[in-house]
Amino acid sequence: MECEDFTGPVNLGNPTETTIVEFAHRIIQLTGSTSKIIYKDLPADDPKQRQPDISLAQQKLDWRPTVDVEQGLKKTIDYFASLLTQGR
Repeated sequence: MECEDFTGPVNLGNPTETTIVEFAHRIIQLTGSTSKIIYKDLPADDPKQRQPDISLAQQKLDWRPTVDVEQGLKKTIDYFASLLTQGR
């Protein structure tokens, strides 16, 4: 990611806004978990929007995500599942 005459930082992420509760429900569904979601008050500095602005990454680095949120969650779950099986 070398780019002449430019120094970051640069936001990288998926620009599709997803709430934490949406992530939690999807992870429970994908893993077949019986976990329950517990709601607590948000910390004062908690971001109200979880949608990175990747326009600088697109402009300066010609970067955009190639894996959507669903695929990313599945890959992450598979990765951690493989760690569990390796430790046995």
